[in-house]
Amino acid sequence: MNKRFSMLFSVTAVAVLAATLFGSTYTQTQIVGTSMSATADNDPIQQIHDMGGLKLVMPQAFAAVDCENIEEGRNVVAFDLTGQSVDLPILGHTPDAPKTYSAMTFSGQVPGPTLRVTQGDVVMMTLTIPDDEPTPHGNDMHASEMSAGNFGKVMPGESKTYCYVAQVPGTFKYHCSGVDVAAMDQHVLSGMYGMTIVDPINGYKPLLAEKTAVSDGNVVRDRQVYSADALEFQLQYNQLYLTEDGNYDQGAMFNHDTTLTVVNGMSFGYVPNAKHNELIKGDAGKNIFVAQPWNSEDLAQYQSQLLFIEAGQKVRFFVENQGNEPVFWHIVGEIIDRVTQGNVVQAKGIETYDIGGSSGIIADVVFDEPGVYVAVNHDYAAIFTGAATVMVVGDPFGLNEQLGTSASSYAELLGNPSDAVPPMGQDSVAHPKLNLHGLYSDDRAAEIAEQLGI
Repeated sequence: MNKRFSMLFSVTAVAVLAATLFGSTYTQTQIVGTSMSATADNDPIQQIHDMGGLKLVMPQAFAAVDCENIEEGRNVVAFDLTGQSVDLPILGHTPDAPKTYSAMTFSGQVPGPTLRVTQGDVVMMTLTIPDDEPTPHGNDMHASEMSAGNFGKVMPGESKTYCYVAQVPGTFKYHCSGVDVAAMDQHVLSGMYGMTIVDPINGYKPLLAEKTAVSDGNVVRDRQVYSADALEFQLQYNQLYLTEDGNYDQGAMFNHDTTLTVVNGMSFGYVPNAKHNELIKGDAGKNIFVAQPWNSEDLAQYQSQLLFIEAGQKVRFFVENQGNEPVFWHIVGEIIDRVTQGNVVQAKGIETYDIGGSSGIIADVVFDEPGVYVAVNHDYAAIFTGAATVMVVGDPFGLNEQLGTSASSYAELLGNPSDAVPPMGQDSVAHPKLNLHGLYSDDRAAEIAEQLGI
């Protein structure tokens, strides 16, 4: 093999491998019969462009679980999703002058529904694309261990089902795989992502927290043990890259020029609203936080809400980084007692934990003192573009006495936002009250309200 041809072959191989692993961003319709030959006049990247993506062919030894022949004794969890494009509101939305972006969603919401299973369960995932959807979609679930060839595109008017065993505990991303990999960045960064929680087969471990106490005039170590039971929240971080008319801007993505940073699909979605202003300041129009863009009750499911926790309560956060930028996860005013990934403890007593793209953690935190705390991505650009989640612990404002109630936290009075609460697991503590909140289409919001009875 001469040196020139060898070099061209290597370039082609690298291009194919890179596109396979990281995804082509081209959107043209796939052309049947187009081949990829290594010639000086044929750029392999251009050929991927012309093909509209890569149709992967993998050895069947790495195929998914046969949905028709599942091992007896395994629990099967059906997970049905619909791929659909809708317009959804973004920062700056007002009732009389709405501002929206062109979102792509799983089942009419961003992020998509959270799947929660137990280690060893079989997930039966079915993706359906409506007849009127303008583009095919796919689904790649990172909790699975099977060939990427099983994530092929699903055409409008069609459905596809695959099965896998959730073998490893932890939090895992799932996302649209584009059109056979092509345009995957557009589909994912326009909203087609979600989270799978795989609970350990034997449940979560108790938490041993390091504290101190005074004994006989001396400061001594005071270890405190908390059971596996915990109040739970889910937080998924991502970015929006948008043109002025609300369409996906790939050029901005390449330049890491973020339009907004979102938590569970919304920028500044977990901050005070007018009701909180009135309770604390006595004036609905007097904002108590620096950014309160979702104030009006007319915004229905989009009105901002807070997270409420009891003082001294153990909280389990499922945190997933769905986007391009790193998440430096930090709670202003608290220390993270424990960070777990794959049921393995990665850190204890840490101020901030770094979460790379397409990665997640389970964080255990005990809030000892009443007060206001803020979970942030400790990247200042991320904070100022939306990555701030305000949590109120206990009764720091003395409202229970004013309102004539003996509630232990505002959660019993005001409720927690539905999109920040994952499905219940075996070690979950039930929230006393939930409110409808999230980046849902109106039809999806009505479905969720009915499911939750709110």
